[in-house]
Amino acid sequence: MEVILKETIDTLGREGDIVTVKAGYGRNYLLPQQKAVVATEANKALVEQNKAEIEVRIQKDMEAAEVLAKKLEGTVLTISMLTSDDERLFGSVTETDIIKKLTDATGIEIEKKQVLLADPIKSLGETVVPCKVGYRTIVDITIRVIALKEDD
Repeated sequence: MEVILKETIDTLGREGDIVTVKAGYGRNYLLPQQKAVVATEANKALVEQNKAEIEVRIQKDMEAAEVLAKKLEGTVLTISMLTSDDERLFGSVTETDIIKKLTDATGIEIEKKQVLLADPIKSLGETVVPCKVGYRTIVDITIRVIALKEDD
């Protein structure tokens, strides 16, 4: 099934791209969510007419992603967690903890889905966490987990 994307979807392509997807995915997800339209001749002509607008939006998104990537590049966040006597964490560091610390430390707000943390961090030390800031734009931030001191 051929569809025209109405918005950028990382696994498929950018807004305005004509892509081939499985019929069920198109019919049951993309079309009802209004993320795409069927690639008819009329819709293709409409996309061609709006190509300039789409290119401007894509360019703005790319520039915003580059700015955010430059702000986040080299960021090191230190998170204090309670530990047992053998230095195992009580709990774990999750995407929510990272977002809260990032917002508090830098004022940069990102969404939970942008933090690509495979598994929660359950040990002391440094972990490199990729953050998705734009279409195929990923920047790494370092999370340093330290033991919470008694006087904190």
